[in-house]
Amino acid sequence: MADAPLYVSVIGAGEAGEDVLVDAEAVGRGLARAGAIVVCGGRGGVMEAACRGAVAEGGVTVGLLPDADRAHANPFVSVAVPTGMGELRNGLVARAGDAVIAIGGEFGTLSEIGFALKLGRPVVGLGTWELARGGEPVAAIETVSTPQDAVARALALTRR
Repeated sequence: MADAPLYVSVIGAGEAGEDVLVDAEAVGRGLARAGAIVVCGGRGGVMEAACRGAVAEGGVTVGLLPDADRAHANPFVSVAVPTGMGELRNGLVARAGDAVIAIGGEFGTLSEIGFALKLGRPVVGLGTWELARGGEPVAAIETVSTPQDAVARALALTRR
């Protein structure tokens, strides 16, 4: 399936500051322009901003919702999947992407980063968590400084 689109999970907090939301929307736009499908948790904040950006560029978005009601998806989710799993759906969000872009984020985002790394998915971080083990930094997250770099790096990592 050489022509199959890439799936990129975009993760981040359900409530975030304006600068983080602007970055998330730009990431969604860039992914859609590249033909990637945006996967997220389907709710507000970073998830909604990324979906809004993707839809503005004609992209497809998938929301893996924590509850059992499609109506709780943000208005920019193209395909809403009500998992009924609560926060346990974070593992599904991490698994569904060929790569993961973490933008800002709280502890839910950290759990998704952990799942993604455990599954061998590349994780690109834009203003997100830094990892350490025993007080020593762990370079498991590819750190970038712009939404454009986040998109380019995630796509490059999935095409290796």
